Amino acid sequence: MFGKLREKLKKFTKQVEEKVEEEEKKLPEVGTKPAEAEKKEEVSAKEEKKPGFLGKLLQVEIKEKDVERALEDLEIELLEADVALEVVDELRESIKRKLVGRKVRIGTDKGKIIEGAVKEAVLEVLTPPKRIDLLEEIKKKGEKPYVIVFVGFNGSGKTTTIAKLAHWLKKNGLGVVIAASDTFRAGAIEQVEQHAKNVGVKVIKHSYGADPAAVAYDAIQHAKARGIDVVLVDTAGRNELNRNLMDEMKKIVRVTKPDLVVFVGDSLAGNSIIEQARQFNEAVRIDGVILTKLDADARGGAALSISHAIGAPILFVGVGQGYDDLRPFDEKWFVDLIFGEE
Repeated sequence: MFGKLREKLKKFTKQVEEKVEEEEKKLPEVGTKPAEAEKKEEVSAKEEKKPGFLGKLLQVEIKEKDVERALEDLEIELLEADVALEVVDELRESIKRKLVGRKVRIGTDKGKIIEGAVKEAVLEVLTPPKRIDLLEEIKKKGEKPYVIVFVGFNGSGKTTTIAKLAHWLKKNGLGVVIAASDTFRAGAIEQVEQHAKNVGVKVIKHSYGADPAAVAYDAIQHAKARGIDVVLVDTAGRNELNRNLMDEMKKIVRVTKPDLVVFVGDSLAGNSIIEQARQFNEAVRIDGVILTKLDADARGGAALSISHAIGAPILFVGVGQGYDDLRPFDEKWFVDLIFGEE
């Protein structure tokens, strides 16, 4: 997982470390005065005994020139790893701020210090402007049901993800019903029914060609009448060429007035997932993201970019095929994964 991204960030760390070590070799040996001080005789014996004098001789400052070339290489390589351009720019500036001017003591693990700064920069990019604790949000609403509408492109794993989330909610003691509002794609209703049966939740459905918004509405009324906590609304997979389906999705959102609109994206889609998310965000305002197939993602760029690109947090990530393989997203865990520490 994330092998390419890890490789590129490690390479950057090594490049900067080598530059800092070159600067270190230029320092005077321990126990001698700096060359300038020897020439000008500006350092008295009293000065030499002042606290911190020796410490200044035993540290090297990371200069802009030490990181600039490595950053140029990193910029190209991150773009190749499907990291969005604006995220690459932000990472570059953040890493630069954290490293340039920093003083590193001789004898310390320079690679560890440099990598620590890179990890901080990645964590900043991953940290969303707002967080959503789904269980807390459901409890806070009070009135049942809490309605979540799922949107996304064809093939993103949306229906399977809905079943996984239904399973997760059930494990947390909540009642769930699924609205089979994908009345467009052949086999979609049967697919969601099979998943729902596997995780033990009810499906509200109409026939193919029925109004998807009406299906969602009926599911909400069913949940209200029976005190069910959460309604999960499956929708037809959209793409930018099918305006009718986009309009239907907007209607579903108008009718259901969901508490949460979740974009389900395939992390293997690379940079295109960012454009997909933006299209949906413009149409219905995305509140959160679930990334699928993260366990198969060698690049990692989409996961690093999407939250920053649309200003919505990643809520969960799919890390396998089973119903238990849906993990609440945690930025620190993700950074550890990137750097191979999980």
